[in-house]
Amino acid sequence: MKKKLNFREVLLVGSLLFGLFFGAGNLIFPLELGQQSGYNLNPVIVGFLISGVGLPIIGVTAAAMSDSESLFELARPASKKFAYFLTVLLYITIGPGFAIPRTATVSYEIGLKGLTNVSDKAMLLVFSVVFFSLALYFSLKKGNLINTIGKYMTPIFLILLAILLIMSIVNPMGPTKSIPPIEKYQQSPFTIGIIDGYNTLDAPASLAFAIIIIAAIKELGVKEPKYIANETLKAGLICLIAMSLVYSSLAIMGSASTSIMDIKENGALVLAAISNHYLGKYGHILFSLIVFIACLKTAIGLISACSEMFNQLLKFDISYEKYCVIFAIVSFLIANLGLNTIISLSVPVLMFLYPICIVLIILSLFSLKIGKNHNIYKWTLIFTIIAAFFDLLSNLPYGLADSLLVSKTLALPKRFLPGFDLGFGWILLALIGFVIGYIIDKNNKKSKVSYTSGN
Repeated sequence: MKKKLNFREVLLVGSLLFGLFFGAGNLIFPLELGQQSGYNLNPVIVGFLISGVGLPIIGVTAAAMSDSESLFELARPASKKFAYFLTVLLYITIGPGFAIPRTATVSYEIGLKGLTNVSDKAMLLVFSVVFFSLALYFSLKKGNLINTIGKYMTPIFLILLAILLIMSIVNPMGPTKSIPPIEKYQQSPFTIGIIDGYNTLDAPASLAFAIIIIAAIKELGVKEPKYIANETLKAGLICLIAMSLVYSSLAIMGSASTSIMDIKENGALVLAAISNHYLGKYGHILFSLIVFIACLKTAIGLISACSEMFNQLLKFDISYEKYCVIFAIVSFLIANLGLNTIISLSVPVLMFLYPICIVLIILSLFSLKIGKNHNIYKWTLIFTIIAAFFDLLSNLPYGLADSLLVSKTLALPKRFLPGFDLGFGWILLALIGFVIGYIIDKNNKKSKVSYTSGN
């Protein structure tokens, strides 16, 4: 039986992992923080890499090392009901509820919006039909994902992006870290960088993508869980290096761009301006291709991951292929609501999911030493969910977040949870839950020992 992959195969799986993670959001956020962080660029990008790269790689690796081939198995030690709840909510959110539709709307708004006299709604409709038809076509070919994304799309994407990166090195736009940071990055830049890394959505997505990576390693001949974990770690390290290099390069390029332009509203505008600066009218074509490929490969991966999980999790008479069609159609419909609507509705749910996913990743790593302990999982996650609910309330759309009921509810965590305003209020509650679960588990074991001794 095959125990390990050769270097070419590890590189291929690492490329697949990179391709699954690196979408349009990953492309534009580093440019944005590169511009806005000014001379505080270094601590900001380090924080961003921790949450935007480190956590996702740890998530995939934790799933493999804890012998959990899916998010459901990862969460099951807490309880079966919780595992169903989290799996369905997370896959809908990073799937047809938000992330998949966003790939189409971002690609459209960056590449085609405003280029014709046709109304935006009509153009988005036509574009999303083409986009999701392609995404569906490739996701239906489940066995070819490692080649489609890892062997072809990711290298093409990196080659196109490298054109701009090399130009910025050979002919720099100006010095980096030359302006003061905006207000957001003046205090606690490292911490804000960590929060910025949340925007990539890759930590929750890592728990979903694990099922694809593990399946790909199995297809290459490695079947034993402990060997799969080893190869996942190797592929993860390759992905970590690649993503860190690309993120850092983009952030540096964004920082240097302040010499030729004012600070832009978002990273998409920064990349468009840089493309135009170096390539003129051809810059928009290159820029649009980079974003389109980045979005398409992520959409393919998400449709495949969601379809695979729902096919395994829900005992309905619905095949993987039928789920692909369902998720592509639902994503198409939601995409045509528009990007701003999608984001406003999804952010509260994402802020609810993020602490839970991070804690679940940490517990999975601890399980290598303490085992999948029900009491520890249960109580740690109960307290984390309480904190996550407060995060959900604080990120409700305008008009709801400042209502009297929500304001009174949030007064408690704002007063007693350190780091709540920065998005870290869950840490204290998770630790409290962990300690409670540990104590309950110890007491239960002592009671069993005493009962056994007495009999």
